[in-house]
Amino acid sequence: MVYLTRRYRISAAHRLHNDALSADENARLYGKCNNPRGHGHDYGLEVTVAGEVDPRTGMVMDLGVLDALVEREVMSRLDHKHLNLDVENFRNRVPTTENLCIEIYNLLARDFPVWPAAPDGESGSGARLKRVRVEETRSNFFEYEGEVAAGKRS
Repeated sequence: MVYLTRRYRISAAHRLHNDALSADENARLYGKCNNPRGHGHDYGLEVTVAGEVDPRTGMVMDLGVLDALVEREVMSRLDHKHLNLDVENFRNRVPTTENLCIEIYNLLARDFPVWPAAPDGESGSGARLKRVRVEETRSNFFEYEGEVAAGKRS
């Protein structure tokens, strides 16, 4: 098993706020991150793929295929956005970096390509999405590896 990790940057704004809590609870829980206008981050994103090295190509996964997936599923939806206002899944969910990490994983996992494709058009042995890591600051980062159910990774 070989792990391939690719790095990306996402610039986005958010406000940590839960409508189910009082103004005092939100202020206490989220502090300055509860600013009504929000605040921004330049998030570091790492996407890790796991798989066997394809003997035909010598690669775990084609970086161009991975980059295209991240662009289509993540960057186009999240980069230079206000997460609370522009991203449907955060309209009613607090856009903490923990939740952002899970959201990115799920966006990638739902349409993760089978790679490599065998020369005859059949599916190859396949790399799989292993982990998403989101760095919020130099001091905070979060990792998510998906849900494990009945011994299988989603």
